[in-house]
Amino acid sequence: MVRVTIRILDGAGRGKNFDDLIPPVTIGREEGNTIQVNDDRVSRYHLKIQEDHEKLVLTDLESTNGTRVNGEDIQLRILRHGDLISVGRSVLLVGSRDEIADRLADLRGSDVAKTHRDDDFGTAERVDFAELRDRLAEELNWSDSHDNELPQTLHLLTPPDVPERLSPGQAAQLSELIEFFHIRIRRILAQARSDEEDLIQVPTKVWQDLVDLQARSAEYLRRIGEP
Repeated sequence: MVRVTIRILDGAGRGKNFDDLIPPVTIGREEGNTIQVNDDRVSRYHLKIQEDHEKLVLTDLESTNGTRVNGEDIQLRILRHGDLISVGRSVLLVGSRDEIADRLADLRGSDVAKTHRDDDFGTAERVDFAELRDRLAEELNWSDSHDNELPQTLHLLTPPDVPERLSPGQAAQLSELIEFFHIRIRRILAQARSDEEDLIQVPTKVWQDLVDLQARSAEYLRRIGEP
């Protein structure tokens, strides 16, 4: 069973920790939520975190002022340790210190494995992830006054996993959707040109195509994320 730790970094309830919560977890202004946030910009039932196939999924419950994860407005999002959830004036951190340090070790450790080579054999050195995790936890040097100063590493966009357990029809729909964006992006890139200052230029029509592509992606995100 997946559990989730939530810490309030800023806003109402700053400094409170909610350890090893069992999903579903609701966050909102009303009594009866798993985490009650006393903030008039937070909706009565603002968001829900639930488990699906051993992943934590956040759903915005059509809140008045919306939900942001790592600075991005979202309706539906898979949560990972180190993610920052913003609701109203409050900022919440997902994960315990050890869980976030583990994620940092995975992110930085993969880079270490790629860049550290054995000169004689040309093979990647073994990386002791437990040792790396402990070193990173010490490096972070968390304290109550610095909890909101998280390393930028955690907020880099990493490629998401392909959804699992799709039916053949769902897999075909997802493939068609990705192919639509792939073809549009390929056409845009084909018309890009570099100038003497090594800047990339595209015709106005191509730029409008790119803007339209972003608008379509926003529409898809909205439709997929509607509760």
